[in-house]
Amino acid sequence: MSAERLIGLCPLEEIADPGSRGLRLEGDGDSGEIFLVRRGDQVFGYRNSCPHTGAPLDWQPHRFLDAGGQLIQCATHGALFRIDDGECLWGPCAGQRLRPLSLVVREGMVLLRRPGEGGR
Repeated sequence: MSAERLIGLCPLEEIADPGSRGLRLEGDGDSGEIFLVRRGDQVFGYRNSCPHTGAPLDWQPHRFLDAGGQLIQCATHGALFRIDDGECLWGPCAGQRLRPLSLVVREGMVLLRRPGEGGR
């Protein structure tokens, strides 16, 4: 039997509404750049890697959204992605998706869900 583990990422209040925030995962066998996008009490998270080139998506630190704050936009070639599922709607990677993270918000904290270790 495996138990879910939750890893704290940041307080919800540290992400503008609407807005985005970049973070770096370290250790735990899984490191790399990620980003979070907030819409009200909902938070969506993805790996910070464009499916077309593998390049980071942010324009400047913590800036992942288009000018209207409605879509995620790649800084390298302008590809546009839906916030809620990461699907590319326009650009050279149309139809592909960003790699999602499993998140939960509890007591004002954004948490990353990780599968636990097998029972002993």
